[in-house]
Amino acid sequence: MRVAQPTKLTEEDCRKLEQQSRGRSIAARVVLRSRIILLAAAGLQNRQIAERLKVASRMATLWRDRFNKLGIKGLLKDAPRPGHPHSIHAELPASLIEKTIQSTPANAKHWSTRTMAKEMGISKASVSHIWRAHRLKPHRVDSFKASNDSRLAEKLEDGVGLYLNPPEHALVLSVDEKNNIQALYSTQPGLPHCTL
Repeated sequence: MRVAQPTKLTEEDCRKLEQQSRGRSIAARVVLRSRIILLAAAGLQNRQIAERLKVASRMATLWRDRFNKLGIKGLLKDAPRPGHPHSIHAELPASLIEKTIQSTPANAKHWSTRTMAKEMGISKASVSHIWRAHRLKPHRVDSFKASNDSRLAEKLEDGVGLYLNPPEHALVLSVDEKNNIQALYSTQPGLPHCTL
């Protein structure tokens, strides 16, 4: 059996770990890690700690070693996990959004995740993630419109400004315009007339 490196605590460490091991508002993982260190300081070996706390012995080893290197702050955060580094650069989402809004692919009415992924050189999942994050739905042609008006932002500010700060004694109304739709006849029957 391998003998674990001894764990020594200062009075301050001991007080802090005891507090953390009993805390009800402290994350369960920090409570468990604090208990591991308290048992290690009491002289128990990793296998004994694992049996007592019903955890894997490698967990006891990991947190004892982490505490011996970093102290209490080493118990509070998990180490960064290994994995594939992000391949999407910070400026890519902005260019993808602009391309989605301002252009259409050749031989198609709208962008699909596949065509956009091929165009941008990234995965379909990345395109889908960026579109969801920015609530873009280019396949929904009925509700997806982009204005080509160069003064759109200025006009929006004026319109919203009326709602937020209307002139004194003014009545602000809003009318929704739908292009290419003309109301020629009523689609609902009229209400019956009431006679007295």
